Amino acid sequence: QVQLVESGGGLVQPGGSLRLSCAASGSIVSIRAMGWYRQTPGKQRELVASITSGGSTNYADSVKGRFTISRDNAKNTVYLQMNSLKPEDTAVYYCNAELSYTEYGRLYEGDYWGQGTQVTVSS
Repeated sequence: QVQLVESGGGLVQPGGSLRLSCAASGSIVSIRAMGWYRQTPGKQRELVASITSGGSTNYADSVKGRFTISRDNAKNTVYLQMNSLKPEDTAVYYCNAELSYTEYGRLYEGDYWGQGTQVTVSS
């Protein structure tokens, strides 16, 4: 069974920094892409940043120049370095992975989500 476990959220003052981590575990064969999404009450989940297995990245306009996504393929882990945080960055952040895995000898593809981690930017 595949699991994504996030860590690193918390409370930070405006202008501060946080680093989120997400580790994928299980019978994983390969991970095509990993990403971070965020959601606030009453709003749809939105893409923050994504990264492919080859290292190509994509960012939401609202975080360009402030957030950096990276991954360690050997550890099946993705990171999100968040600098110059603003109150509007407050949200639950979710990790996502598009991956292939094996179960009972068969190969499957799936789209998995972490449980979410709260990021609060407030003075």
